Amino acid sequence: MSQPTFDVETRWPELFAQLDPEQRRAVVRSLAAGWHEGWEPNREDVADLIDYTRGALTFDEYQARSAAKAERIAGAATTL
Repeated sequence: MSQPTFDVETRWPELFAQLDPEQRRAVVRSLAAGWHEGWEPNREDVADLIDYTRGALTFDEYQARSAAKAERIAGAATTL
């Protein structure tokens, strides 16, 4: 059985192109920490974290987006 790989930079290079090297490392470290705990980031998750990191979102906006995603997921789970 092959091990999964953490490949967010190769999956969405256009998102990471917006970051300087220090920002890129910070985003990758943050995403990798969750990935090692079993979380699989999607494009929306990565884009939101990158937007927050580069200052396009405030912390409150970032939190609101995260909360809205959690509500969507919880709502979808209850309809199953």
